[in-house]
Amino acid sequence: MNGRENGSSTNNHQCQLVSECSSESDILNQIKCGHLLMVNDRRRNGLILCKAYHAEFAGPGAAVGSFFDVDCERVVPVGDLSLISPESHEERQKAYLIRRQWIRLTQQFTDKSQPLQRAQMILNQFENYFDQETIERIPDDAFALLVGVLPYSVRMVRRPPGQLNVKVKV
Repeated sequence: MNGRENGSSTNNHQCQLVSECSSESDILNQIKCGHLLMVNDRRRNGLILCKAYHAEFAGPGAAVGSFFDVDCERVVPVGDLSLISPESHEERQKAYLIRRQWIRLTQQFTDKSQPLQRAQMILNQFENYFDQETIERIPDDAFALLVGVLPYSVRMVRRPPGQLNVKVKV
């Protein structure tokens, strides 16, 4: 399988690699099956990998899947997501290093003690890289998991200045 699978699965019929992932469930299935993929570094795109108590952002060039992400519970595509299979050992190594860099970048925001400050910093980082429409499609809880705050903190930072009422989803 050209190094696309690391480990075996009892559900091989559900673990076929799809060249272009059309839905979040297809992506999550590939990740849970242990496929090693890479976020296409020729596009402004990425993937938020939501786990039980935190989330990680994998931006362009970063590895996703393999044994690192089998505990992933949900994925949030960012931008026009394109996942590709690294073809060589060097590509895989580079993708692992880039994933680590994205994690370290996000970790810098979590070093701030104030939740609103962490929420503002992650939103600022995404605004520097993605357009407003893309950012608006990312749920508050995904941003919150990235920097260890409540979704309410993200909603507070996202609301327009002067708006007094905050809508809470029930």
